[in-house]
Amino acid sequence: MADTLMLWNDIKSNNYIILISDITFEELSRCSEPKKGLLNRFINEIEFENPIETNESGELLLLYLQYKVLSEKNRDDLRHIALATVSACDIIVSWNFKHFVNINTINKVQAVNQLHSYPAIKILPPSMIIGGNNDE
Repeated sequence: MADTLMLWNDIKSNNYIILISDITFEELSRCSEPKKGLLNRFINEIEFENPIETNESGELLLLYLQYKVLSEKNRDDLRHIALATVSACDIIVSWNFKHFVNINTINKVQAVNQLHSYPAIKILPPSMIIGGNNDE
């Protein structure tokens, strides 16, 4: 939690360009209170871009499914990765160690992306993002 709060303070300082898609908002809508309200309040504290799913991100999603990056059961996770990839994100920050921040998933995503001429994308936990400012 401490790492997440440190990262959030960096985000609030506009140290990053943040993308939050409608996929995230769909997931938040399924959360129960008080978690949903708390997360929405946090999101309202920052500036972010809202990338929209496209035919291209949908086609990449299908490739991830075809290559069994994850199963159909984890379609929304793959939607996140596909949209981030076609939106030219450098990094996906995730707390989902079971499906996202997992070396098998990361390796499969990189392989599919390379095979189909998409850029590599880093999938990292908050702890790997914070503390990178050497100016202090």
